[in-house]
Amino acid sequence: MDDISLKALAKINLGLDVTGKREDGYHEVRMIMQTIHLYDRVEIKKTKSPAIRVETNLYYLPVNEDNLVYRAAKLMKDEFKIKEGVRIVLQKFIPVAAGLAGGSSDAAAVLVGMNRIFQLGLKQDRLMEIGLKLGADVPFCIMRGTALAEGIGEVLSPLPPMPKCPVLIAKPGVSVSTKFVYENLRINEYTKHPDIDKIAEAIKKKNLKDVASGMGNILETVTIPKYPVIDEIKSMMIENGALNAMMSGSGPTVFGLFQGEKDVRRAYDALKQSGLTRNLYTSDIHNNRR
Repeated sequence: MDDISLKALAKINLGLDVTGKREDGYHEVRMIMQTIHLYDRVEIKKTKSPAIRVETNLYYLPVNEDNLVYRAAKLMKDEFKIKEGVRIVLQKFIPVAAGLAGGSSDAAAVLVGMNRIFQLGLKQDRLMEIGLKLGADVPFCIMRGTALAEGIGEVLSPLPPMPKCPVLIAKPGVSVSTKFVYENLRINEYTKHPDIDKIAEAIKKKNLKDVASGMGNILETVTIPKYPVIDEIKSMMIENGALNAMMSGSGPTVFGLFQGEKDVRRAYDALKQSGLTRNLYTSDIHNNRR
């Protein structure tokens, strides 16, 4: 095999809690992670030249060490003494810097793809271990499906498949710095924490309504006061049939869970007419693991 084409799936957080800050500056989290069927396309081809060449459909994305797919390829080359090079063509559809783990998923696809085309024979656990060197979300993006994430996001416990449902993804025209969000997060005895265990239990019971009602993201306490448009989008989704709506990750993307296609279409049309969003997609839950 000299080339491979892979889907790099986006993720949403059905629940995101921060339980404390470690001495090294990282935050301890508890999250329910879920892949959805919105994806980038990552094509990898062996080359005789030892160079790593990255091409992308977005002119403003870096194609050097500042891009996670480049770093993922270099990590594999260095770790396993791969002499040949690779040409990576990255077709981006997941919004950039949106709280959907697009960059982490692209990097995960490169690790998986290079493992296959260079016949390295690495098991998933080993790939996830390597992926952690690139970022806390990369191991989950290698595993996919539904999982409880703890630690800094790297301690993963697989959960049963999330009930299938339509998902609406809406990104407003603002950029949110993850660093800014965590630096401005204040947790005290009055902070309302999402019940992560309740969401996990609802997933196990295949109860979509309880999953939706349990959804919560503690990072909204920082982003919504700074970017009220996030709350406007959430409200519009709920007013137009969403079981619930929430910001994913550190934002600014909002997702809504719906019971049926008719509901999600109504919310899609309302948001499109509102002018509140820059990117708007309908998707669904993707439960297949690698």
